[in-house]
Amino acid sequence: MPHSPAATKFSPQDWAFALSIVLIWGMNFVVMKVALADFTPFELGAARYVAAALPLVLLIKPPKLHWKFVVLYGLCQGVGQFGFLFSALNAGMTAALASVLMQTQVFFTALFGMLFLRERLGTQQRVGLGLAAVALSCFAMHFIAKNNAMTVTLTVFSFMLNLLAAASWAVSNIVARRAQQSALGTHGQGYDPLAFVVWSSLLPVLPFLLMSWALEPAALRGRWVDAPWQAWLAVLYLGWVATIAAYGMWTLLLKRHAANRVAPLSLGVPLVGLAAGIWLLGEQVSPWQWAGVACIVAALGCTLLGERWLGRKLPE
Repeated sequence: MPHSPAATKFSPQDWAFALSIVLIWGMNFVVMKVALADFTPFELGAARYVAAALPLVLLIKPPKLHWKFVVLYGLCQGVGQFGFLFSALNAGMTAALASVLMQTQVFFTALFGMLFLRERLGTQQRVGLGLAAVALSCFAMHFIAKNNAMTVTLTVFSFMLNLLAAASWAVSNIVARRAQQSALGTHGQGYDPLAFVVWSSLLPVLPFLLMSWALEPAALRGRWVDAPWQAWLAVLYLGWVATIAAYGMWTLLLKRHAANRVAPLSLGVPLVGLAAGIWLLGEQVSPWQWAGVACIVAALGCTLLGERWLGRKLPE
């Protein structure tokens, strides 16, 4: 009898994949900051998704799904998540804090799942949501402690854009769940996540180009040609490495192991992102922000590892 995914141990290759994913996704935010030095947010969004879709869209067959799921996922995960995230980083959000705030998608996903999929919140999720609320209060105290009104306005604006990016990511998670449920039956058989991601990557390109043309009129007139090679290297990293390569390794781990063993790996992403932003970009984190970061990491740990910490199934 073959071993169940939950019974298998991580092989050296699996651990290599896990470490690569954490490092790639953690460095993602620093790379975004570098790219935004030469590209506008919507321009970077278009370039990222062109890189993510090509050349794989020519090699991978379309997913066996209703196209509404592909369209919705592409708009929510592409235009929503990265449109808001790139705009937040461009408006003053640091790479270090963005890497942490994006993890609030876990809590948004739990809330949206309860509202739209009638999923129940377990005890560890409720505690995690409570800690996340405390974290947001700590970030609010950081804004209140500021004296310069213009700085507060800019920082609050970028903070809200970052939360909207996390919420958009959560909506795309709900769309992906519904897509999986609809794929050849309620058990999701025949659902190909790589094909789903590759083909949905085509959808954000045109909206990003249109928004860039309408809101960033100078963006499409010379910036693409004049951008230095470092900017294009950052685009290729975001499209090929952070999206295709890392997502492919993540999907492979989910096929080999139970989701509750793979999901805790995401705890390393904000830690790498935080360290990279501070060490590579010289970004600073205030005491109130450190308190918020600690609460979010604790909330993630409780949500992802709650049952394992207690050694038993938590009551619903």
